[in-house]
Amino acid sequence: MSAPTSSAQSPARARRLRAWLDALRVYAEPPVARMLLLGFSAGLPLLLVFGTLSFWLREAGVDRTTIGFLSWVALAYAFKWAWAPLVDRLPLPWLTRRLGRRRSWLLAAQCAVAAGLVGMALTDPQTQLGALAAFALLTAFASATQDIALDAYRIESAPVDKQAALAAAYQTGYRVAMIWAGAGVLWIAARFDPSEATYEHAPWTIAYLAMAASMAVGMVTVLFAPEPQPRAPLAPTREENAFAARLARIDALPPRLGRLLVWLHGAAISPFVDFIVRYRWHALLLLALIATYRVSDVVMGVMANPFYRDMGFSKDEVAAVSKVYGVAMTLLGAFVGGVLALRIGVLRTLFAGALLSAATNLLFAWLATRGHDLGFLIFAVSADNLSAGIASSAFVAYLSGLTNVAYSATQYALFSSVMLLLPKFLAGFSGWAVDRFGYEAFFVGTAALGVPVLLLVWLAARARAQGSPSQ
Repeated sequence: MSAPTSSAQSPARARRLRAWLDALRVYAEPPVARMLLLGFSAGLPLLLVFGTLSFWLREAGVDRTTIGFLSWVALAYAFKWAWAPLVDRLPLPWLTRRLGRRRSWLLAAQCAVAAGLVGMALTDPQTQLGALAAFALLTAFASATQDIALDAYRIESAPVDKQAALAAAYQTGYRVAMIWAGAGVLWIAARFDPSEATYEHAPWTIAYLAMAASMAVGMVTVLFAPEPQPRAPLAPTREENAFAARLARIDALPPRLGRLLVWLHGAAISPFVDFIVRYRWHALLLLALIATYRVSDVVMGVMANPFYRDMGFSKDEVAAVSKVYGVAMTLLGAFVGGVLALRIGVLRTLFAGALLSAATNLLFAWLATRGHDLGFLIFAVSADNLSAGIASSAFVAYLSGLTNVAYSATQYALFSSVMLLLPKFLAGFSGWAVDRFGYEAFFVGTAALGVPVLLLVWLAARARAQGSPSQ
């Protein structure tokens, strides 16, 4: 009796295997490969104004509370919705005619990132902390602008069913860049540093100049990548037509100013109105989930590098474990997250990623009681980065599915800004929290911040089961 059953199950297993292989082939498509390189360009600046910068500042003798507050430089990413309509609609002189709307903004932003990194490289935080913060802010602003254009480029480059794969490739390139911006910087600085016991500015200058040169990867990719086919604009809504009609009745209004106001309304107001109209009251649930999903990771991340430094780990140890091995685990997590999103659904993957991301912060609380324990550092970093990769890949795919392609840059910028605003604001107080309560209590607290996220993901899944328009 067992032989016929086994024979009957073989075709089913073969079909399942073919289904998984078909899902994996998407990673070989050209748009996915391009997103890998562009993801590298997007991921390079973040650590250089956030994580790696905090290690540099701590080595230079800057106190933890100041480091925490300086992390607010990264709030530029949280306010990018304010200029996203310009990136979405405004052509750049000369560049847009030759490269197209998306690629022109990408190239301009990448050049500005490189200029900001050069400025940071030539500034010593011991004597010019204000100037360093200003260059870091320029880098963050340019990086956020690159993100706006790149998110729109990614969304417009493939249909919805391919977005999870594009997100996974983007995350892979992003994490590879984080290896270079994390481990690469520390390795370069260590090679030119005569002693770990004293601070020298020159090694960090060399390291940050190397990072500025690395932005060429994104620039070359933009120059050779195709511009996405322009989407047909939405027909004016009733509310937009009414707005234009009201302006037309104002006799004293110059026609050119009237056209500008109508354009601004379509570029800056309509994307947000479209989101509210499509999702109605469920928009509140979506925004709450977006605003809190990354809070556990982001708040913990500001103090990670000062924590490693205070625990006695050298630049080489942090580079090898946290910035290479850990990021490799994130790549694996991003790959797994992309495949899981295709096979079991985005919301289930979101829940798993949120649960794992919060739970793994407890490992760092344990490490705080053990001190300089390299083996446990490897374990904690591996688990934390694997869960982060799963969560990030699913979350990017989830956000992409919420956008209307007619407003892709503006709406995705809104989502990603909401995603970062609360976490990065709270992260500014992380140094104060560590000084007040210690590392162990701080990491336990960041794990607790992830608990409400699980409830919100469950509510989103329930809304989908009830046929909510938000899913």
